[in-house]
Amino acid sequence: MNHDVIITCALTGAGDTTAKSPHVPVTPKQIAAAAVEAAKAGATVVHCHVRDPQTGRFSRDVALYREVMERIREADVDIIVNLTAGMGGDLEIGAGERPMEFGPNTDLVGPLTRLAHVEQLLPEICTLDCGTLNFGDGDTIYVSTPAQLRAGARRITELGVKAELEIFDTGHLWFAKQLIKEGLLDNPLFQLCLGIPWGAPADTTTMKAMVDNLPPDAVWAGFGIGRLQMPMAAQAVLLGGNVRVGLEDNLWLDKGVLATNGQLVERAGEILSRLGARVLTPAEGRKKMGLTQRG
Repeated sequence: MNHDVIITCALTGAGDTTAKSPHVPVTPKQIAAAAVEAAKAGATVVHCHVRDPQTGRFSRDVALYREVMERIREADVDIIVNLTAGMGGDLEIGAGERPMEFGPNTDLVGPLTRLAHVEQLLPEICTLDCGTLNFGDGDTIYVSTPAQLRAGARRITELGVKAELEIFDTGHLWFAKQLIKEGLLDNPLFQLCLGIPWGAPADTTTMKAMVDNLPPDAVWAGFGIGRLQMPMAAQAVLLGGNVRVGLEDNLWLDKGVLATNGQLVERAGEILSRLGARVLTPAEGRKKMGLTQRG
């Protein structure tokens, strides 16, 4: 069991959730406010996407990321910022017998373009999604090839940003270790992402199998989506890891009760406390993860 736990709060994500809950932040001001709320509720890290303020859809706009970062850094809280670098990998295959007629949800760019905001803003952590995945029941694929991952890993290391490797299936973990073996990453963090159709399922057997295949002494976290968010948070801690909660992965606090990011952090903190663990402050989290504070 891990008794000193990092809680990451994933604030908004890129999914079609804004119509499902009024608490999902959309504008940079709202996302930064959610980060402050999570920090005051006890989060160690906030994981940030941005959205188009007009439509609520996912965005890669560097200006939006900059505004979020500036607002967080100007706030009266200390929090570690983790920016996604996963946007730009969406490929919607054309329906039926016309697969090359890519759909309107396609947003496919190269590995360095996916890092444009990381290069300019230099967060303490950014993500690297470690493989291609069938994403849901439609025709959408998340694309991240070995060549793209090598290029992205090399650039993240050059920038001095800590990589958090997003692991959606067992093959992703296999390749993540290959990146380390090739010297492209230095002591990255690991995030075990469970329950996303059709990646690794959110259950104890799968999480333990992944944990058993992590590099020795890896700093890792795990999460499940939807109603499995809190059970998987507890399971991660019992297996020696850290946790992620937040509205990117789950909209509900209780049955029929929509959550805020701060409430999900508080709920996770209560569970950890009852298990005999404590939540690390951002300063303690930086020490555990080998980070240098920026901004």
